[in-house]
Amino acid sequence: MLISESMILELPGEMAMTRRLLARIPEDKLDWKPADDLHTVVWNANHLVEIIGWVPGIVGQSEWDIAPVGAEPYAPPAITQVSQLLDLFDTNSNLAMDALQGVPDSVMKESWSLKMGGQALFTMNKDDCLRKWVFSHSAHHRGILSVYLRMAGLQLPSIYEE
Repeated sequence: MLISESMILELPGEMAMTRRLLARIPEDKLDWKPADDLHTVVWNANHLVEIIGWVPGIVGQSEWDIAPVGAEPYAPPAITQVSQLLDLFDTNSNLAMDALQGVPDSVMKESWSLKMGGQALFTMNKDDCLRKWVFSHSAHHRGILSVYLRMAGLQLPSIYEE
């Protein structure tokens, strides 16, 4: 089985957990945060939406410079409505699944770098990058978002419950 095929089998479950959590965010809690020095609910939600959107670039390119010299830096999404978050998440999820279709292991073992101002912040194989910066990173931010929502007074079932 190709590495990309194993990811294609796993990704729908990960995306479903993330989507269910995003859908549970009440509009009146988007700007809530547990402390002044922490991010808001909506920041974490936007980050979850963007993380899945990184898959096509990781698979199809060798690097991403988030602040290229002489050009505009990357700007993360800044969506302020749950319905729009869900729409972009669905779009990014579909693009991610499409990007993984039929990717040979040789491509997944190619190096990929995250850069800022031309300087590499890290370099790793594409499959390792997808595991760490998409799958694990998404689980991390789902955890943060679920804790935030519970702290804000919502009763949520376990993320792993259907």
